[in-house]
Amino acid sequence: MKLLNEFKEFAVKGNMMDMAIGIIIGAAFNKVIDVLAKQVLLPPLSLLSDGINFQDKKLVLRDAITDATGTITTSEVVVAYGALLEVFLDFLIIGFTIFIVVKGMNRLRNKAQDADDHTVVTPKDIELLSDLKHLMEEQNQLLKSRASN
Repeated sequence: MKLLNEFKEFAVKGNMMDMAIGIIIGAAFNKVIDVLAKQVLLPPLSLLSDGINFQDKKLVLRDAITDATGTITTSEVVVAYGALLEVFLDFLIIGFTIFIVVKGMNRLRNKAQDADDHTVVTPKDIELLSDLKHLMEEQNQLLKSRASN
């Protein structure tokens, strides 16, 4: 029963919902980046490189051996570096896209936390802390002026 209560507390606090939302958005974001890489960026790159399909690029270490009937008796041994290049390009695109998204979010968060910027609604906790800071500065000025008199 204690485990059930702990689970309810976990779910009600929002941790589980935040994780679920993050996973769902991450999966959708992955699909967008996958299409961006494979359908938008790789075709022009392939065109620039004279129609090379990166997926087919490989280094053959040993050719396949066939018998007289054409049946493969020993399969070829290859290093598929083209697939690695494609995945690495996907990684760079994902990394750069996440960097741009996080940079934009940080800019919005910094703007929202600036109590003097009135173009964005400041969260209540930041506003209260800013008010406390201003009151403490006023109090320090009053104490300094009394001490000098």
